[in-house]
Amino acid sequence: MVEQVCRECHRIITGQTCPICSSSNLSSDWSGMVIIIDPERSEIAKKMDVRGADKYALKVR
Repeated sequence: MVEQVCRECHRIITGQTCPICSSSNLSSDWSGMVIIIDPERSEIAKKMDVRGADKYALKVR
């Protein structure tokens, strides 16, 4: 399946709707990826306002 990114939370997903925010506003035009393993201790997760461990896109168009 093609990976798409939720434009609301920047989570990289493979379905048609985001399982976290339930948005169907998806984009296949994105760049950069960060994998958050421990969002409570991650400085990047704090800057991105991420609360869950997963794959996230850095830039979504």
